[in-house]
Amino acid sequence: MVTADDVRRLSLSLPGALEKLAWGMPTFRVDGGRIFASLDDEDRVMGVKCPKEERAELIAAEPEKFFLRAGHDDNYDWLRVRLSAVEDDEELLAILLDSWRQAAPRKLLTAHPDLAERPA
Repeated sequence: MVTADDVRRLSLSLPGALEKLAWGMPTFRVDGGRIFASLDDEDRVMGVKCPKEERAELIAAEPEKFFLRAGHDDNYDWLRVRLSAVEDDEELLAILLDSWRQAAPRKLLTAHPDLAERPA
C-alpha cells in the first residue's frame, strides 16, 4: 500500500512540480499552475486528472481503486484513487505521470520527451 508521503515524494520528483495548499488540502501543480494531483480524506485518497471518456472504464475495471466524488467530479476531468488499493510505487508513478502529462505545458513536455509519451 502506498501512502500520502509516497504521493508527495513522487509528485515532487516530476519536472516543474510543486506543492501548494488549496481548499485545505495539499495540491501538486505543474509550473505553479495546473493541478495534476491532490490529497484529501485524511490522506487516504488522491485526486488526479483523467479525461471524462476514460473514467467509466477505469472505475468498472477497478472499483476498489477508482471512483468519482458525486456532485463534484461530474463536470471535471478528475478521478479519485484510493491509496490503499494502489499496489506500489511503480503503479503510483504511472498514475501520477499520466495526470502530469495532461497538466504540463507543451514547453515542459518538449523538454522532457522521455516523460511526455504514454507507454503503448
